[in-house]
Amino acid sequence: MTKIRLSILDQSHVRQGSTTREALQETKALAELADSLGFERFWVSEHHNIPNIAGSTPEVLIAYLAGQTRRIRLGAAGIMLPNHSALKVAENFRMLEALFPGRIDLGIGRAPGGDRLTARLLNPQNTFSENEFVQQIIDLKNFISDHAEPGSVHEKVKAMPQAETVPPLWLLTSSGGSSQLAAYFGAALSFAQFINPNGGPEAVAQYRAKFKPSAELKAPEANFSIFAFCSEDERAVERWQTEFDYRLLHIERGRDTPIPPYEEIEQIEYMPEEQLRINYNRGRMICGNPESMRRQIEMLCAQYGVDEVVLCTISENAAAKTESFRLLAKAFALREA
Repeated sequence: MTKIRLSILDQSHVRQGSTTREALQETKALAELADSLGFERFWVSEHHNIPNIAGSTPEVLIAYLAGQTRRIRLGAAGIMLPNHSALKVAENFRMLEALFPGRIDLGIGRAPGGDRLTARLLNPQNTFSENEFVQQIIDLKNFISDHAEPGSVHEKVKAMPQAETVPPLWLLTSSGGSSQLAAYFGAALSFAQFINPNGGPEAVAQYRAKFKPSAELKAPEANFSIFAFCSEDERAVERWQTEFDYRLLHIERGRDTPIPPYEEIEQIEYMPEEQLRINYNRGRMICGNPESMRRQIEMLCAQYGVDEVVLCTISENAAAKTESFRLLAKAFALREA
């Protein structure tokens, strides 16, 4: 049986009653734990103007986390490329690669990472154009690898500092569009099932079928990400799912206020359309005891045809979140890898 690799996506969620600094220190502690337990990679996200998410500058956070860990890969999931200059992204990640060679992943996406007004302020030239996003990928690949067509801007301007190695490029997607771009540019692909529960295996299959080898990646490489929670306590699993059902509805309504206590949530009688949405969102998450989680992850990896899953856990209980990853590491015997 293929050995399944586990990775983590952490959004530096600010728990109710905690502070931004506490959230970032929890991210640090989780990265250190993941490093010691044998997780493959630890990715952080880019979000803006969202009060309960502290992860707004992944390039800064990656540098901090890489300095606190030994072997685990650190990366962005992702840099929202339209918010930035391709040259500056290349320089940021060349610096990271020079400091921590062979441990940096450059994941990019096209979403704003928040609302469009904030995205416009981050990059006043952002037109949210598909063609501009494609051009940014071209520029980023050329800057990050020092490839240049004669007479091009990439020949005249180089991303500094120079480094002996190049961080692998991952395209993040929750649809089929970027899977085709990843195939065309010879980049790795990560499908965000935690955003869209449908079409992931098909997008990865399409990516593999159309993949064009690049100087950086000779064969297709893919994984998928999903919300997850593991506990040996059945009641704790039920509580997490009940709270998370509400949390996702809360986010989809455009609210950033604190969610109510569990005791209040479990008394809610949802409208039929709300229950339909809850049922849909259940496809964005997995939860259960260690044996159940192992079966679910193995089944999903088989459907995707991959050997790596990226797990994202949001919980108001910091200890339960940490224990969830400990149990999963044990269930998959990561330290024996």
